[in-house]
Amino acid sequence: MSWSPYADNGGTVLAVAGEDYCIVAASTRMSSGFDILTRNSSKLLQLNESVVIASAGMQADTKALHKMLQSRHVMYHHANNRNMSVSAAAQLLSNTLYYKRFFPYYTFNLCAGLDEQGRGAVYNYDAIGSYERSGYFCQGSGKELIQPVLDNQLKAASPLALPAKNTLTSLPMEQALDLVKDAFVSAGERDIYTGDEVEILIITKDGTRKDTLQLKLD
Repeated sequence: MSWSPYADNGGTVLAVAGEDYCIVAASTRMSSGFDILTRNSSKLLQLNESVVIASAGMQADTKALHKMLQSRHVMYHHANNRNMSVSAAAQLLSNTLYYKRFFPYYTFNLCAGLDEQGRGAVYNYDAIGSYERSGYFCQGSGKELIQPVLDNQLKAASPLALPAKNTLTSLPMEQALDLVKDAFVSAGERDIYTGDEVEILIITKDGTRKDTLQLKLD
């Protein structure tokens, strides 16, 4: 086996945006091959009350990326005397990934939160920073299992459709939260890298509420 600077430590992250909320969830298991390295590894970075970054993939690159984004957010706050908006954070993440395009971060990222109008926003990325806004998205080892469920249940219009249509889900927040939990339970049955616990952040105009969901430990 040849040496590689990259390792996929697994895990799944997803986000769902509604008219006045955004739900961001991530599994906490960190694996290497068939070994579980820890059952309590957070994949979420909350930059402020309305912006969350979720990253699956290589844990070392995730930590490095989150540290960079956190420091840039602090610099932005000092320079502008206000928190970064979700659209600004989305552009920052894109620029940061593109800057490393010749030796990319091995991370699968989402940027989610509430926009300036108080509506949910989810931005999904490729490895080198190309991104688009959508109403929901999933990244990580459980993506192939969860994304079709979200497509079937949320039925959002394509972001490429013309004229542009609203991609936000019309589901009430509690129903969307139940869907997220059901999707993770299902993925945990089939994906050995998704398990142990799900960390859930529910973002509304009133602030951020944290929830957890216990998954199988095997």
